[in-house]
Formats: sequence, structure tokens, C-alpha cells
Amino acid sequence: MRILLVEDDAEVARFVRKGLQEAGHTVEHATNGRDGLFLAASEQFDMLVLDRMLPGGVDGVRLVETLRSQGNRTPVLFLSALSAVDEKVKGLKAGGDDYLTKPFAFAELLARVEALGRRPSVDAPATKLRVADLELDLLSRTVTRAAKRIDVQPREFRLLEHLMRHAGQVVTRTMLLEKVWDYHFDPQTNVIDVHVSRLRQKLDKGFDKPLIHTVRNAGYMIRAEP
Repeated sequence: MRILLVEDDAEVARFVRKGLQEAGHTVEHATNGRDGLFLAASEQFDMLVLDRMLPGGVDGVRLVETLRSQGNRTPVLFLSALSAVDEKVKGLKAGGDDYLTKPFAFAELLARVEALGRRPSVDAPATKLRVADLELDLLSRTVTRAAKRIDVQPREFRLLEHLMRHAGQVVTRTMLLEKVWDYHFDPQTNVIDVHVSRLRQKLDKGFDKPLIHTVRNAGYMIRAEP
């Protein structure tokens, strides 16, 4: 399976990652909740293994709640030093599928991961993304707003897809450079601002409610105005 491990403790992450890889799984690792949420929402994983208490402004519970609100049903195993029954219930009610308290034996973690992996998937992958009256069709690669076809360039389509996959969340310029332009450095250009401006003209012109919003000193967000 392809597994996303979100764990800020370097020693625990090394231990878990090494064991899962030796068992034949592919493991991606994020060290904080914000990066974990971005990876989980933008890439395909068979399983998420999450620490409950994470840095980055997004803890494990909030991460799972956000994914579930977006229709993401990837199985989630919580790892946590919080062993009280109320804490376990909180994690499971947020959308977690299993909960393992620290310290744990790796054999038990692996057994739980593989048990979750055997559960049949009941959700077909989403082929359309929607925000208000805006719809993006991932199969036909088309964009419509209020049933009106909007012509976008391939790069604009990728930009819009990433914004819509994170609807209601701030998407930073760094995230867009990495995921849309495949840059892992800042080229010190206004390429993102130019593309967002063009996309905003196409999507919002002629409509009363703008969908693409600039968040000062942070990035961009797509959401319907209340």
C-alpha cells in the first residue's frame, strides 16, 4: 500500500517508516499537520497513519475532519499518547477508523494497518469538483460556472484543480509552485499572480459573487461568499 505517515517525533517516524517499508509498503512522511493535510488532499494514498497531536496549526483530529468534509474516505489509523477513552472516542468520531496508543509494538501497528487495508473500498474516486456554481470535470477536463462553459489553459486547469481540492483553505504560493509548476524553489517571479489574475477574470467576470480570494501575505483561497 501507499501510506502517508504524519508524525512530528523523528524517532517514532523513523521506526514506523522503516518497519512499514520492510513489510513492503511505500511510505510518504510529513512532519506537521498542515503539510500532512495538503498531501492527503492532493495525492492518492491507501492509508493514513496520523499522530493526534501535531504542529503546524492543524492537529490530527482537525486534519481528518477536513478530509472527511471533502469526501475523502481514505482509512485513518491514529497514533497517540492520549490514552483516555474520551480521547479515543474523539478521534474515532472525527472520522478515524482505528486508534493505537503509544507506546506500541510495531507488530500490532502493522496488523492494524493491514486489517484496515483489507476493508473493501465503497467510494468511487470523485470525477468532479464543485464550489458553489463552479464545476470542474476531471475526466473531460472542462470547467463550467452556472452551466456556462469557461475555456482555460492546461496550467490554469491544474491551478484551479488545486484550489478547488482545498476549497475554504489558504493555499500558499510555495504550495502552488511545487504542485502546479513543479518548482521546488522560488523563481522570484510573479508567475502565480499572473495566472491567478487571468483565472479570476475568466471565472468571476460577469458574476455577482467572486470565488477566488487573495489572502494577504498568505496566498489564495477559493470559496463561495456567504
